[in-house]
Amino acid sequence: MRIPLQVRPQMKIAFVYDSIYPYVKGGVEKRIRELAVRLVHRGHEVHLFGMKFWDGEDILNHEGVFLHGVCPAQKLYAGGRRSLWQAMYFSIFLIFALLKEKFDIIDCQQFPYFSCFFAKLISKLKKTPLIITWHEVWDDYWYEYLGWKGFGGKVTELLVTLLAQHCVAVSITTKNNLKSIGYDRQITIIPNGVDLNHVRSINPSDESSDIIFVGRLIKEKHVDLLVRAFSILSSEQQNLRLLIIGEGPEQDAITKIIQELLLENQVVLRGFHDDHDKIIAQMKSAKVFVNPSTREGFGITALEALACGVPVVTVDHPANAIRELITEKNGFTSSLSEKDLADTICIALQRYTEMKNDCIASASAFDWEKITSDIERYYLSVIETR
Repeated sequence: MRIPLQVRPQMKIAFVYDSIYPYVKGGVEKRIRELAVRLVHRGHEVHLFGMKFWDGEDILNHEGVFLHGVCPAQKLYAGGRRSLWQAMYFSIFLIFALLKEKFDIIDCQQFPYFSCFFAKLISKLKKTPLIITWHEVWDDYWYEYLGWKGFGGKVTELLVTLLAQHCVAVSITTKNNLKSIGYDRQITIIPNGVDLNHVRSINPSDESSDIIFVGRLIKEKHVDLLVRAFSILSSEQQNLRLLIIGEGPEQDAITKIIQELLLENQVVLRGFHDDHDKIIAQMKSAKVFVNPSTREGFGITALEALACGVPVVTVDHPANAIRELITEKNGFTSSLSEKDLADTICIALQRYTEMKNDCIASASAFDWEKITSDIERYYLSVIETR
């Protein structure tokens, strides 16, 4: 039950993450934006601390939320990998920005790790409770990501688990992975969400597709596998259309595969829209949503697809939390094989009409208003037990 606004204690809340929506579009950015705007509507004062992606003043008021550009924006990726320099650069400037104000709660996203150490320092100096929100746990994946240098990443991740008494995980997968690397304190699951009423209000796009992917174009998403699976499908079924919406370091490689497989007339690759409603409209005009990711802390775009009534196909991998959203009524899982993925998508294309209502029903448990109530109660409980 939502606490009535007139009796709800007002909180001054700081979210910490290097990227800010809508300048960077990703799952973490979207989560923070959705929670922040709703918390403001409930009478709280909310500040976001990230890199400055805009011109003009360092602090903006956007939809009632104060956006702090703590340093000039740096490239997030270098050589196809998240930039170590960028993470350090942002974290150093963060400490000076957080020192200027006193907050009731600091909610720091675990990535890009270094910012958590500086947020902890401010938490101690200001006597402000620190919450670290975990979106995923990499553990041994660090070695796959960085080779032998991954040892440093793994140690850093382990050190971050020691920083905060209060911990939020966005999925059961993330919670279990945290426990597996030795986190022995309470972990509260507060998932990501979707604005169901807003999704209902959006009309389908005039541009239809059979299959749609929305997300960052990084290796872990395996969009190359999706294109190859689509090639198999298109050789068996004529006139299929795949729409890929995303940006990232794998964009050139994916474009090359599309050209090599002679799929330019059937596969459309385009960047993110400035207006997210256009993406929702295109989801509504698709038959099946596919995300063959092997590293997903939650999967907001998959949840949005379900809210649009579109069944989801993903891969059965232990680090892929999208699997938690999937039931036999709203989607399918496959192995990380282009043939198996193609076969699974084929089944989804045959059944997408009958699954529509179940897809929407499954998304209803993740309405952003409910998630905001959960995070609001959690923040208040942390303050009360300070």
